[in-house]
Amino acid sequence: MGEKHYSLIESMIFSQRMAQLSKAIWKSIEKDWQNWIKPYHLNINEHHILWIAYHLNGASISDIAKFGVMHVSTAFNFSKRLETRGLLQFSKKENDKRNTYVKLTGAGEDLLLEIMEDYEPENNSVFQGALPLRQLYGKFPEAIELMAIVRNIYGDDFMEIFEKSFHNIETDFLEIDGKIKKANVESAV
Repeated sequence: MGEKHYSLIESMIFSQRMAQLSKAIWKSIEKDWQNWIKPYHLNINEHHILWIAYHLNGASISDIAKFGVMHVSTAFNFSKRLETRGLLQFSKKENDKRNTYVKLTGAGEDLLLEIMEDYEPENNSVFQGALPLRQLYGKFPEAIELMAIVRNIYGDDFMEIFEKSFHNIETDFLEIDGKIKKANVESAV
């Protein structure tokens, strides 16, 4: 093992600071997320699965587990619940019979888009907590250091999917009359 360039106290303080901050933020995020999706009779795992399947345009259960930061059995069981509701479709690929894949059904995509359209920033406490920083500095906090930590833990492919989902929102959606709408949905109307 190489020479340490940090003290045990420094290490413990950093680890505990991250733990406490993460727990505090997660508690707010969890409450906000549950309140946002409650009218659609989804839990956080189910919504996250729909989100991942949408942005990956179909995904393996392993992909869902990896990018949803959940156990494979959790990803499978909640995906099955979504299939029962007609929101996901399971399949196998001809060249890959070992993995199970899921894809949003039309109803699943419609539901996800409706949930996105119903997003209200004033009901999001983390957003509201960051708003004074945006007003002061003209932008939201970047969280680049936190993203670097996550990249070092979960890898580049995790961060590529993370960034892809936000890129998809920036390029495929518009804000129309105070609602988020899929761009091609509006042009078809």
